[in-house]
Amino acid sequence: MAEAADGVAAAGPYAPRSPTMKDVAAAAGVSKALVSMIFREAAGPNAQTRIHVLETAARLGYRRNRTASLLARRRGKHLGVAMSVHSAFHAELVDNVQAVADELGYEIVLSAVTRTHDEQRAIDTLLEYRCEALLLLGPELPAAALNALAEQVPVVVIGRRLPGGPADVVRTADAEGLRQVVDYLVALGHRRIGYVDAGSGRISADRRHGYQSAMRRHELARQTVHGGPTEADGAVAAEQILSLDPRPTAIAAFNDHCAVGILDRLRRSGLEVPATVSVVGFDDNPISRLALLDLTTISQEPEEQARLAVRAAVDRLEGLRSEVRDTVLKPRLVVRGSTAPPPAAP
Repeated sequence: MAEAADGVAAAGPYAPRSPTMKDVAAAAGVSKALVSMIFREAAGPNAQTRIHVLETAARLGYRRNRTASLLARRRGKHLGVAMSVHSAFHAELVDNVQAVADELGYEIVLSAVTRTHDEQRAIDTLLEYRCEALLLLGPELPAAALNALAEQVPVVVIGRRLPGGPADVVRTADAEGLRQVVDYLVALGHRRIGYVDAGSGRISADRRHGYQSAMRRHELARQTVHGGPTEADGAVAAEQILSLDPRPTAIAAFNDHCAVGILDRLRRSGLEVPATVSVVGFDDNPISRLALLDLTTISQEPEEQARLAVRAAVDRLEGLRSEVRDTVLKPRLVVRGSTAPPPAAP
């Protein structure tokens, strides 16, 4: 009996249809990409998952094409990277990830998170392309979903805290970054310091906590305004800030994009930055370094994050390490021209 191209025995016109890899995936309750990884003996899936899938395949009578299987064992050495196209910081991280991957002989496959292509679809695409490990930049999926994914394939979460799971983590201490911002502004003489957050995500929550704890330590009243990660979010938040009484003399933003929106709206309202209001961002992405913005911000050390993240993935794939690694870098305040002492009281 001849074998079909997809690795199952070809049936005659009146014979029952032979089970396919898709059938195995459905019966085992896993993705087709995961089944493919197990059949080609790729690194990543744990022993329990492998046994479950192989037993399911045997029960269904699935037959692999030995030639195709041998070809598939050739490692592609591809690292999948899921990133947001709206984040300049993610773009900078990808640039550094590619450089480190090049040095180690790996290729990266990018999958974009966009308005119409959510994070889960971006990850599924990377698995379909047989990426051996995943690097997820600032993921927003629930911790349970990320931990379940890391049980199937090596995962490195970049930029987000994810305690107690099988995924490796490389991040900066977000709360510490906001504490540095508040301490710096207080040292300049500011006592009314507002914060524009970005909702309920884990990264936003950590940064908000850092702001709140630092303000409590200095015994200052907190002024938190809801915002978001984009320039448009910052502009909307600035409208709320302008209506506060008393108005903050300094504003810390969730990230640099949000800070740019705040800067633009304040200046359109006739307020001088930093003479009247100081503004601080977070990420130190390339736009913050433009002379027109000259934004004081927090650096997340993207080169070091990229180096550690790629190394974490490669070490797992090459059998150099099996324990979970959680690496936390110290953020660094970068002082530029958008901050100054508060205006003198009239």
